[in-house]
Amino acid sequence: MNEAARLVLIRHGETEWARSGQHTGRTDIPLTARGEEQAHLTGKAIARLGLRNPLVISSPRQRALRTAELAGLTVDRVWDDLCEWDYGEYEGLTTPQIRETVPHWTVFTHPCPGGETADAVQARADTVLSVVEPQLANRDVILIGHGHFSRVLIARWNHLPANEGRRFAMAAAAITVLGYEHGAKQIQMLNCTPEG
Repeated sequence: MNEAARLVLIRHGETEWARSGQHTGRTDIPLTARGEEQAHLTGKAIARLGLRNPLVISSPRQRALRTAELAGLTVDRVWDDLCEWDYGEYEGLTTPQIRETVPHWTVFTHPCPGGETADAVQARADTVLSVVEPQLANRDVILIGHGHFSRVLIARWNHLPANEGRRFAMAAAAITVLGYEHGAKQIQMLNCTPEG
C-alpha cells in the first residue's frame, strides 16, 4: 500500500432533480447552469490536490460525464458499476413523497420496490473498490459518480456496511478524498464543495 495514495470521489454537479430532492437513479438528466459552474469550480479544486497521474473513471450518466468534462478531466473508463442506486418505483420521487406511504423511509434503511437492495449496492461498491485499490500503488484514482453510491463507497472503504453510508454527506459537485495513514484506511477530506 502506498501511504500517499488518494482515491478521490466526485459527485456530479447540480441537476433539476438534485435541486428538488427527487431520487435520480436511471433517469439521465443534464446539469443545470449552476451544476455546470460547480463542475468547473470542482476542476480547479481537483487541480490544487496535485494528484499523481490520476486514473479517471466515470458513471455513464451524462451528468457525471459532463461534470468530468467541465472539470477538465479526461475519462479513462466509463463504468456501469458507478451508476447511482436504482430506486425502482421511487425514481423521481422525493423522500417526503415516499414517506407519505412508508413513514421514516430512507434509501439506507428501507427497500426500493423494483430497485436495488442495499446488499446489491454494497456488492457493486465492493467490486469498484477491489478494482481501483490496486491502482493506488502507482497512481491516484478519481471516481465520478452520484450521491448515494458515493456514500456507500465511503462506508465500504471504512469497512462499514452500506447502510452506514447515511452517516456521510455528498453534496452536488462535492469532493471526498480517501486514503491511508499508518496502514489504516481513512477519510482525508469529506464533502468539500467548490466555492463560487
